[in-house]
Amino acid sequence: MADLPLALVTGATRGIGAAVARALAPTHRLLLGGRDADALGALVATLPGARAWPVELTDAEALEAATAEFGELDVLVHSAGVARLGTVETATDADWRANFEVNVLAIVTLTRQLLPALRAAKGHVVVINSGAGHNARPGWGPYAASKFAVRAFADALRDEETTLRVTSIYPGRTDTEMQQAIIADEGRSYEPDRFLRPESVAAAVLAAVSATADAHPTDVTLRPRGLV
Repeated sequence: MADLPLALVTGATRGIGAAVARALAPTHRLLLGGRDADALGALVATLPGARAWPVELTDAEALEAATAEFGELDVLVHSAGVARLGTVETATDADWRANFEVNVLAIVTLTRQLLPALRAAKGHVVVINSGAGHNARPGWGPYAASKFAVRAFADALRDEETTLRVTSIYPGRTDTEMQQAIIADEGRSYEPDRFLRPESVAAAVLAAVSATADAHPTDVTLRPRGLV
């Protein structure tokens, strides 16, 4: 395993992050980030070559300490995220801040602190964005604004760090716990078959990081075939 490339996946305890971890496990050594220590430990136990990386992403000092000893990092997958929805009238300042702290600032800070390790490996940064990073729907303003912002971050990083590959993945609605909460908020019944599977998003991530050296996958958009 020691000769395999190293990948760090945030938000790895459930949903898309867990699916990405499983998809990368055969070809990568893994550092898996997540808040739920029990879920993280259970996942790590099923994936040879995986180690837990339980760091609070919104704590800049903790991130600095946790990234200090990285030599090289081949792949960084940003999968952690929150979705605090609301209209312009009803969403609170706390809703806006929560979306930006996790969906934007945590990504910016972690990437910046890992730039030396990524540069050393000529690595690959993958940002799990959202369909909301392309279109802001009514009632989705705080979340969509954060996804538009992280889209801009990824585009800037790609042009500034020309030795790196930077891929933004834009999944449509995906069958996750987050999606279940959103559908409940919308007052609709949950029908998982109408959504993308996390494994389908993970397959797109694997395809991006497995692309031949001459190719730079920049943006991948996925939509569920079912109507939502």
